[in-house]
Amino acid sequence: MTVVDPARLWAALPAALDGGGCLAPASDAVTLAMLRPELPVEDADAALIVATSGSTGRPKGVLLSRRALRASAAATHERLGGPGRWHCALPTSYVAGVMTLVRAHVAGIAPVFVAPDLADLAPGPGRNYLSLVPTQVHRALERPEVAARVARFDAVLVGGAALPGDLRARAAASGIAVVTTYGMSETCGGCVYDGVPLVGVDVAVEPGSGRVTIGGPVLFSGYRLDPDATAAALVGGRFVTADRGRWADGRLQVLGRVDDVVISGGVNVDLAEAQRVADEVLGPPEAGGIVLVGVPDPAWGTRIVAVTTGALTVDEVRDRLGQHLGRAALPRTVRRVGVLPRTASGKIDRQRLIAREVPGGHGG
Repeated sequence: MTVVDPARLWAALPAALDGGGCLAPASDAVTLAMLRPELPVEDADAALIVATSGSTGRPKGVLLSRRALRASAAATHERLGGPGRWHCALPTSYVAGVMTLVRAHVAGIAPVFVAPDLADLAPGPGRNYLSLVPTQVHRALERPEVAARVARFDAVLVGGAALPGDLRARAAASGIAVVTTYGMSETCGGCVYDGVPLVGVDVAVEPGSGRVTIGGPVLFSGYRLDPDATAAALVGGRFVTADRGRWADGRLQVLGRVDDVVISGGVNVDLAEAQRVADEVLGPPEAGGIVLVGVPDPAWGTRIVAVTTGALTVDEVRDRLGQHLGRAALPRTVRRVGVLPRTASGKIDRQRLIAREVPGGHGG
């Protein structure tokens, strides 16, 4: 059964988690077409089919079992200090939002639906939890009255994208109990909190490639109607991610995607690391900073392009970043846009930014 309205999803969720069918949160026609609700569900234990964000291609339907969902919720509560009231400020058509509802059901406390801008945020008695993306944290800190309310929460999970160090420091200075999360639809959302895997989650980093693999009870059952993709992603009972990582002081550091390393002028460039530096030096994209993308180029192999909604020039960007990055990682052009395109889940849509730079491409 496909569900769009968050309140209807919450009402139907208990039956799904107790074995009464499978729910498919959906937000658009593309997702609905991919989910194929008229066809039987492959996994009899599946309670949810959640769409991936689609930030690196067409979205896929992720089959999440009752066992995996309950294991994830229980492990989250164990890490945070016990069940509490979850406030939902994210779209419930994607894993981060829908998991607030799953945790609420497992906790036995009804969730509170709040606006994405947190204008109506109001923690209640007992323990209160909130799940946000970095953009929401940034915008909350711009409004002291909202930041003060966020600071009253026992834990604020922040995921979906890397949280810049300066933004985390500002949040901490405002008294916000930030917990950074790493995970994806295939792991029932966040399964590593502040670099430490949740109970039962086994994270490994492959020697050489640095690719992150994940095992444990929170893993998905497969991709909807795509056995080939399932076989490629689930190998030996482990999920093979597209991310690179390393261990530092017993904590996982996610360095970026495997395909973030591009070759420009014969030199390897780690776009994820370059983006982290750009966020620190120029500020996050939401505050007039830049988004770095690699565009195919016949002369350079990959040409580094900076996209901004601000007033930065290519000379300013290269001069300021040149003190921290090698020449190959410095953008050769700066493109200004009125609005940064985003996927349905709110992530910056890098594929559309790249398409704008490719002859014949359609970036929207």
